[in-house]
Amino acid sequence: MIPVFRPSVGKEELEAVKKVMLSGWLGLGPKTAEFEEEFARFMGVKYAVGMNSATAALHLALFVLNIKKGDEVLVPTITFVSTAHVVRYCGATPVFVDINRKTMNMDINDLKRKITKRTKTIIAVHYAGHPCEMDEIHKIAKENKIFVIEDAAHACGAKYKGKRVGSMSDMTCFSFHAVKNLTTGEGGMVTTDNKEWHDSLKKLRWLGINKDTWVRSKRKGAEKASYAWQYSVENLGFKCHMHDISAAIGLVQLKKLDRGNKKRHEIFVKYNEAFKDLDWVEVPIEKDYVESSHHIYALKVEKRDKLVHFLKENGIGPGVHYFPVHLFPYYSGSNVKLPAAESTWKKLVSLPIYPTLSKKQIDHVIKTVRLFV
Repeated sequence: MIPVFRPSVGKEELEAVKKVMLSGWLGLGPKTAEFEEEFARFMGVKYAVGMNSATAALHLALFVLNIKKGDEVLVPTITFVSTAHVVRYCGATPVFVDINRKTMNMDINDLKRKITKRTKTIIAVHYAGHPCEMDEIHKIAKENKIFVIEDAAHACGAKYKGKRVGSMSDMTCFSFHAVKNLTTGEGGMVTTDNKEWHDSLKKLRWLGINKDTWVRSKRKGAEKASYAWQYSVENLGFKCHMHDISAAIGLVQLKKLDRGNKKRHEIFVKYNEAFKDLDWVEVPIEKDYVESSHHIYALKVEKRDKLVHFLKENGIGPGVHYFPVHLFPYYSGSNVKLPAAESTWKKLVSLPIYPTLSKKQIDHVIKTVRLFV
């Protein structure tokens, strides 16, 4: 079976993990700090804070902004459910926004319609790694004096008008889950240029403690080290920091990211060329002013469920990204109609797209899709 996702890891990652395992320091420590510095430098931003997931990253980003009960946060309905859940974690209300059928990102006109006096934040999700219309979103946010958080779970390494996703908004949250373009097994990151938010995030991820264990440990050599036990807890916090094993993997993966995304783009182009003449298929687009990270390759077909079954019969594991969040039972009380999302999701099928796909596997995927009637 050719899976829809597969992590691209190898000997370099194993060696990096081995070094950490032998170092005697496995938790939040020097490798995490190094990864944060390198990630911030790569993104062209001042600060990066490592988390144990993108969900935690989004949650704490909202927490830092003091999002609370009575507030509203605008989120797209075509996204992973955590984008909405984190709003509920803060006691606020997620307000679901319809999609642009072409890009699968937030529909700008619907976004404008959904803004109220209670709107405090927009969470812009870059579906499949294709950046949202960030100029428009920032303009809307500025006019209404609201924050912008980018959910870049799919978009690590992507660019919008020459700028890295992660360097443009108040905060940007990344996922390093096992299937992501840059993986640490599990993990996440928040980027920002705001020092106050950065400092708050570092405390929040470590139970509100003002100095984490590594900061309180001054290692002066293999034989000699001092440890200060004193610390203070000034605010409520959570336990959602990154650890050095994940960070070591991340440092290796970061060096491979652009190369891996280039391979994804090549597969994207090959798929589009192979399917563009099929009148029953709508291929994904890439605007000329963006560089997508191509985390997902999603076709739109009328007979989606039959195609999914056909692909499985032929040794290909497809995916569906995503079921509209507002239609899940938990969110059914939102009582909102989002026609573009509600009709489009039924057509979506994701094909395998990752750097380690072989030419033989790519050709098999293409041949199988073209054989489907």
